Amino acid sequence: MERTEALARLGISHPVLQAPMAGVSTPALAAAVSNAGGLGALGLGACDVQEARAMIHALRARTQAPFNVNFFAHRPPVPDPAREAAWCDALRPYFAQFGAAPPVRLRRLYRSFAEDPQMLAMVLEEKPAVVSLHFGLPPAPVIAALKAAGIVLLASATSLAEARQIAAAGIDMIVAQGIEAGGHRGVFAPERADEGLGTLALTRLCVRHCDVPVIAAGGIMDGAGIGAALRLGAVAAQLGTAFIGCPESAADPAYRAALEAVREGGAACEPPAFEPPACETGTAHTVLTDLISGRPARVLANRFSDLARPLAGQRPAAYPLAYDAGKALHAAASARGVSGFGAYWAGQGAPLARALPAATLVARLLQELRAAPA
Repeated sequence: MERTEALARLGISHPVLQAPMAGVSTPALAAAVSNAGGLGALGLGACDVQEARAMIHALRARTQAPFNVNFFAHRPPVPDPAREAAWCDALRPYFAQFGAAPPVRLRRLYRSFAEDPQMLAMVLEEKPAVVSLHFGLPPAPVIAALKAAGIVLLASATSLAEARQIAAAGIDMIVAQGIEAGGHRGVFAPERADEGLGTLALTRLCVRHCDVPVIAAGGIMDGAGIGAALRLGAVAAQLGTAFIGCPESAADPAYRAALEAVREGGAACEPPAFEPPACETGTAHTVLTDLISGRPARVLANRFSDLARPLAGQRPAAYPLAYDAGKALHAAASARGVSGFGAYWAGQGAPLARALPAATLVARLLQELRAAPA
């Protein structure tokens, strides 16, 4: 499928997709991107049916343009009380720093779209133009129902094997998520070794070996990056970290401050509040960690990610159970005025971030794309 045809299927004028970013994307952000000719998106994986429907309605009140809604299609966690208790015990000293205790029992915060018929029914009623999937694929009947409703389907791949599964399942387009990308790795089976492919290599592999359009994602922050993805054969680029600093995003002040610090060449975190120290001078500005949620994700280096050293060898609870403990620790620290324990997801391109209104940013990206080498 040619790029022009692929963009027409998505209903957009420009090869720019805003990443869904659950907890960061908002109806205002998605609408601004869609109204500017790109594809805005809502990350609904952390929502229940009522919340998801309300966000879709709020977005539709702001735009008549197509948009994407994203869901998590992870395998439900297998209960393991011993593992979960051990993880809470490992975090206990850090909760104690803030006069708190870890949860007595870890809750399963997010239900997988692969096992949520109520969410599927809502999507079929609302019929968003595009639905994207992360962490895997739902059963074939779910995919068939979405396609029968005329919805364009996207799914994230971190390897060629996953991309081939996506194509074989009848998904319309592949989002090639390179290791540079912020947020959760979209790996289907996190217990297996992650190939860690970069955006350049993964995009080219998917274009070469899959017969469906490929959207490049990971580390793309400006028009030159979009142009590079297009030259590799991608039909569009998906940008997430680039949009975090937009005033329309839901990033909190501490998140924005950490991103700004990285942009200016500083550390992403504050001085340590406890031993061992949280962030040391010279550490990478982003790191991959599974401590926050139980799944590998790229985050601005902070106090939570730095616990990888004292907690080395301690296996986190499974996703999303570990996220219950992670959110509780963040809340306990925040209540004492301490930041650095939030899920401040960001990609390796974070130093290139710009705090611009979303529509202005899209216009800037397109201007840079036109100026990029052919």
